Amino acid sequence: MFDPTIYDNLKVAFENYLYDLDNLDESIHITYRRDQLEMASMSREFTLQFCLRDHTAVTAEVVLKSSLQAIAAEILETPGSHPGCELELRFAWVTKELEPRCHDVQSIMQENWPDQRIVQHIHYLFGEAPVSFNVSANIYFGRHLDEEQMHDIPVLCDCMVHVLNKLKEIN
Repeated sequence: MFDPTIYDNLKVAFENYLYDLDNLDESIHITYRRDQLEMASMSREFTLQFCLRDHTAVTAEVVLKSSLQAIAAEILETPGSHPGCELELRFAWVTKELEPRCHDVQSIMQENWPDQRIVQHIHYLFGEAPVSFNVSANIYFGRHLDEEQMHDIPVLCDCMVHVLNKLKEIN
């Protein structure tokens, strides 16, 4: 019998809550799922992407990552280590107007995650007059998560749905 790692437990908790929002509440629609083991670095990454049922133009992603060092420290019960996972939240959409939208998005993100690092990325084809821009906002959590934060997962996911609704309003 294998003992699940912190990564496995957090991944299942995110999946359970988000799939319930998809299948039972029908408030979101899961559009993409990936659970990847990187053989070169022996790291793991789980991504679950979703959108609102009534508005597919804005997506949200939960990205959970675990390194070989974190997994090894947990399995070997290394003294003094603090194993856990990295968490990143991503939101993406397409817009024609950058200036007012990016400021509005930054305000929404800071309102919901005031203590986290927030980075917006803007993509367009160089050399062509941009008709629209692919924009993403990433929220990086500055500490590792473990099972102690398991009770925060429903609150975090509900907050992501709330942010999707706010982004829907400005798009």
